[in-house]
Amino acid sequence: MKRKLWFVAFCFCLMFCVSAQAQSSKEDAVKAVKTKALKSARKEAKIYKKEGWKVTPGALPLEKQLERSYVMQYEFVDDVYPKYIMAEAMSIGGTFDSAKLQAQELAREQIAGQIQTELVAMIENAVVNEQLSRDEVVSITRTVMASKSSISQSLGRVLPVIETYREMSDGKREVLVRIALKYDTALDVAKKAVVSELEKNGGTIHKKLEELTIYSLRRQF
Repeated sequence: MKRKLWFVAFCFCLMFCVSAQAQSSKEDAVKAVKTKALKSARKEAKIYKKEGWKVTPGALPLEKQLERSYVMQYEFVDDVYPKYIMAEAMSIGGTFDSAKLQAQELAREQIAGQIQTELVAMIENAVVNEQLSRDEVVSITRTVMASKSSISQSLGRVLPVIETYREMSDGKREVLVRIALKYDTALDVAKKAVVSELEKNGGTIHKKLEELTIYSLRRQF
């Protein structure tokens, strides 16, 4: 009986040590990422400032915005795929707001383009897994490539990561924005947009695509 109790106690102790070690390793990894992000952000901020970029009153300092951007780029889900899809764009306008809106739209289109590429690759993978036929993939792929505008408009609220501007010699403002959207959210939005387009064309292919989950469509890195 004593031996059994000792063995149970030993197992609990071992589990606690392993858990504590894993937690410690995770915390060390997070600290390393933040340290690396901070160094990269400070270095890049100096370059931006030399080129005349600055932030609007009340906005986070450029160093902090860049640091956040780097941290997000280093984040992965299950250490396999990026947690966020990010895009950057610049635009020039008579006012900060007008240039910012245009830059945001350009960035959203970039994200839509990235999602298109990801979705096409994942749909191709569905053939390998025998979830879709080659003819079905061809039809869906054509719809995906024609749905960039629909995907962009369906993205909803994206995360503003960086907003900075500089004054031009003619008095206009050049605005640079960097936005982000969660990877899974982006794929879900894209799939719904494509399913909607397929429904308009009739047939039953959209039902097959709708039955495939985001996880079954996810690219195997």
